[in-house]
Amino acid sequence: MGSRKRLAAEARKEANKNLYVARLKDNPTSPRKMRIMADVIRGKDVDYAMNVLKFSKREASGKLLKLLKSAVANWQVKNENVRIEDAELYVKSVVVDGGRMLKRIRTAPRGMAHRIRKRSNHVTIIIDDKSLVNNNIEENQNQNNE
Repeated sequence: MGSRKRLAAEARKEANKNLYVARLKDNPTSPRKMRIMADVIRGKDVDYAMNVLKFSKREASGKLLKLLKSAVANWQVKNENVRIEDAELYVKSVVVDGGRMLKRIRTAPRGMAHRIRKRSNHVTIIIDDKSLVNNNIEENQNQNNE
């Protein structure tokens, strides 16, 4: 591997140390239905988002709740010395992309056939700590003032 690629890979790896991500791939729900619940929790505190998802009747909310719990568990693994109650976790971003599409045939009148597209999606949740973000902003402002 060339030196530029190695430096870029190391920079990406260093940037990902502060990201707390959970991914769900090939979820058999249409992306449109999943985005409704994703829009509700985007930018909210983790506790609030968990309560919203827990008491929602939509099928997508149960899967997003499980994924959000996974992202929080990933945060706990990377921050063993910090209590979760002291951290100000929030949902930084939720991305819902289209996944594989299963194509099926349904019979139609006059000997014809209609295509049924059974959609799936990929969901990525990134959470972050507001207190760490605020501390980093203050440090940058102090360095600029000096």
